[in-house]
Amino acid sequence: MHITLESDYAVRIIYCLAMAGCRMDAKRIAEDTGVTLRFSLKILRKLVAGGFIVSYKGTKGGYELAKDPADISLCDVIEEVEGTYGLARCVSEHDYECNRNKDCCGICKFHSIFSDISDVVRDRLKAVTFAQLMQDEHPAAT
Repeated sequence: MHITLESDYAVRIIYCLAMAGCRMDAKRIAEDTGVTLRFSLKILRKLVAGGFIVSYKGTKGGYELAKDPADISLCDVIEEVEGTYGLARCVSEHDYECNRNKDCCGICKFHSIFSDISDVVRDRLKAVTFAQLMQDEHPAAT
């Protein structure tokens, strides 16, 4: 299992802007992150809409962080792009109705396990901020 390429790139874009500490144009962001310009622009729009980045138009335009890197976690960025993290569809999709195991026991025995694992992953992602990543002092895995 892995996060989508879009989430991976969104994390790279936020990190790039955090490390730069200044306004950058989309072309430079794309070059510095190794993400195509077209895909960068798509992700930048989502991050602007989510309040993580501010965009400026015109010849001196570009993008910069709207928040302090200490106030942005890996979970924040990934969930802005993907939606709420969940190991399984029954955990992350509210309109998904699992009918497995209902005939034998009335509940899905896996839902609770998948929910617990999802909570652990979300908590771990929430614990890592971009300020920590900039200092390379993110919390060790436990």
